[in-house]
Amino acid sequence: MREHDAIDLPSAPFDTVTQMQGLSSYLPTVGAVVLGALIAFGIVASGAGTPVLVTMLVALATVGLFALFAYSAGFIRFGQRTPIGDVVMAATDEMDVGVMIADRDGVPRYTNAAFDDIVGGGERDALTALQQLMARDAGASAALFRLTRAAERGEELFEEFSVTRGAGGTRNRINLQLSVRPVPDSLNLDAPGLVVWRLSDVTAERRRESDRVAGVEVQLAQFDNAPIGLASVGPDGSLLHVNSTLARWIGRTPRNVMEQQLTLADIASGDGAELLSRLTGGVPDELQTIDIDLTGEDGRVMPARLLARTVPSGRGLTVAVVDIAGEAAAEFKGDAAGARFARFFQSAPFGIAMLGSDGRIVSANAAFCRMALDGAAGTGVSAVDALARAADTTTRAAVEEGLKKVISGRVHNVPIDITSGGKREIVTRVYMSPFASGGAREAAILYVVDATEQKALEARFAQSQKMEVVGKLAGGIAHDFNNMLTAILGFSDMLLTMHRPKDVAYKDIMNIKSSANRAAELVRKLLALARQQTLQNEVVSLGEVLSDESSLLKRYLGEKSELRIETSPDLWYVMTDKHEFAQALFNLITNAKDAMPDGGTLTIKARNVPERETQKFENREFTPGEYVLVEVSDTGHGMSREVMDKIFEPFFTTKAIGKGTGLGLASVYGMVKQSGGYIYPDSEEGKGTTFRIYLPRHHADEDVVVVKERKKEQKAADLTGTGRVLLVEDEEVVRNFAARALKRQGYKVLEAGSGVEALEVIEKTKGKIDIVVSDVVMPEMDGPTLLKEMRKKNPDIKIIFVSGYPNDAFKAALGDENFAFLPKPFSLPQLAAKVKEELAR
Repeated sequence: MREHDAIDLPSAPFDTVTQMQGLSSYLPTVGAVVLGALIAFGIVASGAGTPVLVTMLVALATVGLFALFAYSAGFIRFGQRTPIGDVVMAATDEMDVGVMIADRDGVPRYTNAAFDDIVGGGERDALTALQQLMARDAGASAALFRLTRAAERGEELFEEFSVTRGAGGTRNRINLQLSVRPVPDSLNLDAPGLVVWRLSDVTAERRRESDRVAGVEVQLAQFDNAPIGLASVGPDGSLLHVNSTLARWIGRTPRNVMEQQLTLADIASGDGAELLSRLTGGVPDELQTIDIDLTGEDGRVMPARLLARTVPSGRGLTVAVVDIAGEAAAEFKGDAAGARFARFFQSAPFGIAMLGSDGRIVSANAAFCRMALDGAAGTGVSAVDALARAADTTTRAAVEEGLKKVISGRVHNVPIDITSGGKREIVTRVYMSPFASGGAREAAILYVVDATEQKALEARFAQSQKMEVVGKLAGGIAHDFNNMLTAILGFSDMLLTMHRPKDVAYKDIMNIKSSANRAAELVRKLLALARQQTLQNEVVSLGEVLSDESSLLKRYLGEKSELRIETSPDLWYVMTDKHEFAQALFNLITNAKDAMPDGGTLTIKARNVPERETQKFENREFTPGEYVLVEVSDTGHGMSREVMDKIFEPFFTTKAIGKGTGLGLASVYGMVKQSGGYIYPDSEEGKGTTFRIYLPRHHADEDVVVVKERKKEQKAADLTGTGRVLLVEDEEVVRNFAARALKRQGYKVLEAGSGVEALEVIEKTKGKIDIVVSDVVMPEMDGPTLLKEMRKKNPDIKIIFVSGYPNDAFKAALGDENFAFLPKPFSLPQLAAKVKEELAR
């Protein structure tokens, strides 16, 4: 050990208090000795103790003689103990791990022999030798720099690196571990701020690890090239690892399988999810065998036999896959028919189950387990419980009766429909047949078909037929009703201009007009129900509509209830009728208000719904795309399932007689459908109701500017004008009202009762007509035909069609012809404003 390597490890400083405390245990002994001495002196002084004194001197001489012999033999030594520092350094020199104790600034205070051997210190400073050793490798130099910085800061740090040691032909690569750790100042050393450096040569250990990895790689290579497919499956069905053989069979690589996070269900055709649940639910160490079809990435199918064993921990499966039609087909040649039947049985798209004579399931395929048992294995389960566990009493009795017949060998030709699911939306159709197997194991066979889609189509077809009938009825009476209502409203407006509010007749006229408006609203609802109402579609921001209508909605809801409106700031535009949408909101709020007689909270939310979100919807008729969602939720008493199934039917209402027509929600449904959207209710008794309206996004942003400009033009209060108007209307009472209304505004009006008469008027006036206001449905010649005839001589003539039918009903007949439209019934100001607007274009 070199001089500068020495380090002083002193003992603890002298503490007087501690020393005194240590002497306290000897006080009784000292006292006894002193007392004995006093007694001895007393005896000697008395003259009677001479023999005793002589005896004591002989004894002490004997003890002293033995002490001299023990000291000379080395059994008793007198002197100072070996310093603790020497003991520590002697022990450290025997260690295989290199140790260096240095100051924080890097000055070595002590190094053991192992440290010198590793760094090749010799006469050099230990730290200098370490630096020279690590300077040969950039990574090692960087590690030493980090360790030195940590030592200066008094921090712990560990690094592992490799360096080249030796020169010439003796150069070799070694792996080293180096760490620094400060010596705690609490040890009260004379030299504070010391750091312990530990250096270990781990080359042999790393070489052993490399050999082990190489051995594992060889085993994995054998695993990958095995003639059968092998896979490790997690408890959730995920493929944790597959060998190259199985990956090749499914058209992938092992890396692709890991990256795509495939599951066993993803590579199994048919009901793979049910197959997975049956395999993963097995008993630990139990071997399960099943024949299925594996599906490759390109869609090709490969028949295979799966042998699966649940791992003892119950956390997954070990699966072996055998190609029974290709590479290993020879092994299963004798069982070819059985394998083909097993594949058909498992991959059938409908449920199949074999029943024993006791009515329990002997075997079932994956489709049956999915449809009847929620994916659970069905062996040993009662067929009645499997099929009718959630059915009503009548259906369960029908299933029991049918099973008794087929188990006894009789034919049961009538299929049984069973509804299930939380909303009773799933329909399964069960066919039963006896099965003569020649033994007592199988007695009957069941076939279960998913009839949900068929039932949904039947329901939609019945609803469409109902709507068609109502539509024909509404459309047939709408024209006549609207003509009468137009006359009533028009003449009411004219009478109101002749009376003052204080007149007695003024109130009567207002009652007449109010009743006519209610009748017009009823006709509008009938047309909305049949999706034949006249929608004045425009590009609308639903956020602005909700903001504009919020105060009116609040007053309409009443003071007992709270209204909350939450809209996203970046709502997309939709194409709909703003007035009809607002009316739909009022209809929904009316129902919410009635459902909260004691008050509550009504919440209206609006947000964008991206296409990827709609792709997850389970509603069968829903078309994925971009939509704006409006949710109207209340905290009322909610609805039962029976009421939910009928709320959109015409004339269905739960209100008292005279409180509702039963057309409110039906008209909302029609308006939403006519706008290309969807509406879905969600309700539970005692927990309130939510209506979700999805309207498709409209992308033509330039139309928004056009609509806004058009709105500004319609704000004109002056309805008077000049020009020559040809009024074509077969209903005389409507024609008289319209003619008088336009004349009062300053127009010169020419009248015609049909399209043929209108052409004659145009011929007489030599085409000096500024605008034509014409009905659509008229005898002899209808409105579209009249327009085409007029445009032959005057292509730029303007026309306004007025009708009780929606404009879509005759738009197809007009093609690209330019025209304006005013729906019936209309009031005097609406007619005058429309004429002035079209003349100003």
